[in-house]
Amino acid sequence: MPGLILQRPLAVFDIESTGTDVQLDRIVELAIVKLTPDGSRQSKTWLINPGVPIPAETSAIHGIKDADVADKPLFKEIAGLILAELDGCDLAGYNLLRFDIPMLENEFRRANVVFRMEGRKVVDAQRIFHMKEPRDLSAAVVYYCGKRHDNAHGAEADAEATLDVLEGQLIKYPDLPKDIESLDLFCAARPADWLDRTGRFKWANGQIVVNFGSKKGQLLKDLVDTRNSFLKWILENNFPSDTKDLIRKAFEGIYPPPPPPEKTPPDV
Repeated sequence: MPGLILQRPLAVFDIESTGTDVQLDRIVELAIVKLTPDGSRQSKTWLINPGVPIPAETSAIHGIKDADVADKPLFKEIAGLILAELDGCDLAGYNLLRFDIPMLENEFRRANVVFRMEGRKVVDAQRIFHMKEPRDLSAAVVYYCGKRHDNAHGAEADAEATLDVLEGQLIKYPDLPKDIESLDLFCAARPADWLDRTGRFKWANGQIVVNFGSKKGQLLKDLVDTRNSFLKWILENNFPSDTKDLIRKAFEGIYPPPPPPEKTPPDV
């Protein structure tokens, strides 16, 4: 792929599911288009039996019905194959930070398969697009590639389209980083005081505080000490895995070290 510098394989993936709730819904199709540093490309697609009915309104979007996946494997039956395909890869996709990665993490967790994000770089073409030209994937294909995205909501087609959009972005924006590590930092841009990807918790005067909802501004430690139901509610509902991991570790008495205090310039 011209203009993109790879130090290791980049797995561009897309998920079609039974719905948009990353906690409750299930994957029905997963496609991975893998790029290697030598420039080669390979793709794999799995149709997956979600083990639950696919709502008609969801089938109307991606075209996958119960009959299409009735004889397909459950996710837990092919989790090892998917894990192996992602082994040693950085990740890319469209809206994968908010949807595809949490959905995949939850499916692996249900299958009792350890999937680690540590050490992986993440490039979200949607983040780049929204920072530069706020629109959706189909519009991104038109804008960056000058063509229609006629097969939207097919996992492989969406993954391929994402790759085309990413290539178009690298060409259009000469100032955009060309290596995966820098793109990861670009896509992950967030306030320095956030502890998790979505800023549900943040640092305040060296302490971790809640950054949303009815407990906003309260210390995480105080909520842990009183076993407040607010934290249990987060663990049981649709929140990202890193937010939940922060709470689980806090219940075990494990907290991340506070950031170093900002240096005040000396008086002159």
